[in-house]
This record gives sequence, C-alpha cells and structure tokens, in this order.
Amino acid sequence: MNFSNLYRHQTYEALTDEPLDVLIIGGGITGAGIALDGASRGLKVGIVDMQDFAAGTSSRSTKLVHGGLRYLQQLEVGVVAEVGKERAIVYENGPHVTRPEWMLLPFYKKGNFGPLTANVGLRMYDFLAKVKKQERRTMLSRKEALEKEPLLKREQLIGAGYYVEYKTDDARLTIEVLKKAVEFGARALNYTKVEELIYEDEMVTGVSLEDQITGQQYQVFAKKIINAAGPWVDTMRELDGSKQGKKLLLTKGVHLVFDRSIFPLNQAIYYDNKDGRMIFAIPRGNKTYVGTTDTTYDGDIAHPTMTVEDRDYLIEAIQYKFPTVAISAEDVESSWAGLRPLIEEEGKDPDEISRKDEIFISDSGLISIAGGKLTGYRKMAENVIDLITKQLKNEVGILYSRSETKNIPLAGGDVGGAEGFAAFKLKYIYKGNAIGIDPVDAEELIDRYGSNVAKVYERYTDLKNEALEAELDPLVFAQLRYAIESECIYKPIDFFNRRTSGLYFNVDWVKQHRHAVTTYMAKLFNYTNEERAYYGREVQVLMEEAVSPQVEE
Repeated sequence: MNFSNLYRHQTYEALTDEPLDVLIIGGGITGAGIALDGASRGLKVGIVDMQDFAAGTSSRSTKLVHGGLRYLQQLEVGVVAEVGKERAIVYENGPHVTRPEWMLLPFYKKGNFGPLTANVGLRMYDFLAKVKKQERRTMLSRKEALEKEPLLKREQLIGAGYYVEYKTDDARLTIEVLKKAVEFGARALNYTKVEELIYEDEMVTGVSLEDQITGQQYQVFAKKIINAAGPWVDTMRELDGSKQGKKLLLTKGVHLVFDRSIFPLNQAIYYDNKDGRMIFAIPRGNKTYVGTTDTTYDGDIAHPTMTVEDRDYLIEAIQYKFPTVAISAEDVESSWAGLRPLIEEEGKDPDEISRKDEIFISDSGLISIAGGKLTGYRKMAENVIDLITKQLKNEVGILYSRSETKNIPLAGGDVGGAEGFAAFKLKYIYKGNAIGIDPVDAEELIDRYGSNVAKVYERYTDLKNEALEAELDPLVFAQLRYAIESECIYKPIDFFNRRTSGLYFNVDWVKQHRHAVTTYMAKLFNYTNEERAYYGREVQVLMEEAVSPQVEE
C-alpha cells in the first residue's frame, strides 16, 4: 500500500473492497501501534482518523518516552516497571526519533524530594525499569548540581539526582509506526471520520465513513472494530450506546517554547513547583520548552488552546526555579496544548490519577482502549491484538502468531540499532556534505528521518529544478515531496506541524516557506480556491494562537 494522499481514492477502494480483520478508529500512537502489531501478524488492518494522524494527544505531549518516575510517588510500581522496559524497546527500534536525555532532579529543603527519598526512588526506578548500567542514576552535591545548571535557584538547594529519560518527537514517532504498519499491508487514511457504526444481529460489523476532504460516504466492514480514539473514546462509546461504568476524564497540558537566548537552559530539569506539581524544562536545539499544566477540561476536544492562566502559571513556575532568568509573556515564541484521556477515579485530582490503560469490550463487540502513556504504546497494542487473535481463534478457528514488534525497527529505524546510530549518522552527514548539504542541516535530517534520509537526499539532488519552479529551497522541497509521497500529508499544517515540528520549534522557518508550500500543494492536490485560502489561513491562525492565549468561555 502507498502511504500517500496522492492515492487516496485507491486506499478507499482497498478499505471497502472486502471485509477487514480489524478496523481501528483513531490514528494516534495507540491506534498506530495496534495497526503495526496486527498487520505484522498477518491481519488485514485498516486505520482511519478524522483529523491528521497524531493531530490529537500524540503531537501534544511533553515529548518524552519516559519511565514514569512520578508514578513511584503514587506507588504504581507495575506502571513504572512496564513502561521503563518499553522505553528501551522504543529507543532500540527507532533511535533516530528517540534518544537518551540526562535529567536533573534538584532537591531543596521542604521540597517533594529530599536526598534520601530521591536516592531510594531513583534506585527503585533503575531496578524496576531495568535501566542500562551506563544510564543508572547518580547523586550530585549542591555544587555539582549548579555546575550542571547554573540557572537553578540556589536558595535551600541541597543536591540533585541525575538520571536518564528519553526525548522524542511524539508526532514523528507516530508517523514512523504508521509507515511501518503500511509496509506490512495496513490501509491508512487521515481526514476520514466515522459517522455511524453498522450492526448485524446487534453486533458491530462495520462503520460508515465520511471523507472530510470530499464529503463522499463509504462503508467499511471488519471482523473487529477497535476504538482507539484517544479523547474521543467516550464519543465512540456513546455512538455504540455502551458508555457506562468507567469513563474518561480529560485533562489539559500546556507547554511554552522560548528561544535559548531568552532561556539559556543547558540541562534538562524535572522539578517541583511551589504548589508541588512536577514541571519539565527541556532544551531542544536552540529552544527551551517548559511544561506541563494539568487541569480538567470540558471544551472543544479537537482544539484545546493555551489560556492566560496556563501561560502565567508556567511563567511563574520558571521564575520560581530559575529566578535569574527574566522571562515575560512577550518572550513566549510558541506553545501547544494537549489533552490527556485519563480514566476517571472519584476523589482524585488530575495529577493523581493513574495513567494505566484499560480495555473495554461492549455488548456489541466494540473494543475500546483508554488511558495509558506514550511510552507504553507498543505493549498496549500487543495486548489488544492478543485479545483479538484469541477471539478469532475461538470464533473462526484462525491461528495467528505472537507479537514480534519488540524486534521490528520502525520506519527509518534501519540504522544498526541504538549502538549503530552514531556511525550511521556520521556516514550520512558525510554523504550529505558530498551533495552540498550543510552538516548541521544533514544531522537534523538524519534525526528526523533516520534511514529514510537517503530518500530525502535523492529528492534533494533530483528535484532541484522543480524546487526552483516552486520557489522553494531545495532542502525544504525535498522534505515536502517526501512527506507528500511517503508520509500522507494533505494540508500545509500537516507538513509544518506534525512532520517537521516547525510550528513549535522553528516558527520563522514556517513563516518563510508557508506561502510557497501552500501554493505547491494547492496545484498538486487540486485545491479549490476556497480550500487554498482556508488551508493557508489555518497555518497563520495556529501560529497566532501559539503565542496569544485564548479566553475560556
């Protein structure tokens, strides 16, 4: 199958031609993981999302594949053990999109963590998560902590723990999982909304779809329907008439982005704010981002935004722990707001609620999965497909193999594993230099595309005339063409946000190229004049929202 909207009609034909084994509703990291696990076991899989892939929670996280140190405070030992182990698997299978990040956990007098509790907690963390020897925690003195990060508040600082988390690009992780699922035969379509569920003898057997681009209607049938719609899980359960018992609690998390010249953070920090909430401050390239808030949310699920309260809370959190940094609201370069679909627990605050996933099976056979963490996506997917294959064995006598995703590199992950990635990177920096790509740009491309950087290089060398005609820098054009042909973009915002993260971390780059990119895509996809204007304005509006807080009604 092609993972491209250039072949959108053919993908619809493949979805509707004959019944699938599994249809997945929701193209975030959970749905993507289920698609890969199912397709790699030989199941005929389809996956649809009413927005772009990863447009919801899976592009709006703290962008860490982490072991859940905070959950030790809640005594969720099982969660820490499982996601800690999964973290290493994600890194091994996609080292280009996930990499180790040493994290500083400072402790202060009367803070959440003291030297003893921090040492015990981090030691348990190492043990439960089976952390590699070279990545196990060390304890730092006050002087050593300040050497790591001189911007830290010095008053009442005692020392710090120093341990490894894993930094990722959450949207690209999702896309790489989906690309690999498509390699195994999965049919995947974005901008495709489930309007109705179809039943036979009171059992769900299919869905009615509406193409959000053309308005055309389709029906798709499958042996099993999986509801992996993230914040919309309960919406689908309502459609099924099975929303009862446990339900979702949506909480909103906001992150702010600053230029490193404004907030020159050297070291990733995980610290307790004055209200006890834990905050991340993380350097990324020439930017620093800080988050997250955790507030209950009942607004527009598709479009959560930063409010004045969100922004001011995080700015105060920065000023509290980094008092010498002169940060103001005018310094916010970008932001993002995302929703966490938690499973509601009475009497608990949002930051106390478990992130553990649960599977719900309705009387109609609809299988819903809710909760969970980015880090645990692969294991969640394995559990869902295990359930389905067991059902299929009992119902139709078909046997399927066990999950192999633990050892399947993601798309772009054929770089010799985690140990081989450094050598791979050097090789392709050299190859990039040989065709005129600056080493800094080459390294950024390799970190974004992994082993698929070779395909971007090919487009860079082969399509320079087309880039000139499109009035685009050849390197931008090469990435745009790759995203169109192999990463299923349809709108400019797909490219600028979820395929390149430019909207969050390189706004000037987006401003520079957005008109030319929109013009090129309009010609290629035959946008109407109204579509071209709307899609172009969409990028502008989202850039403005990223710096201008919204007023909650």
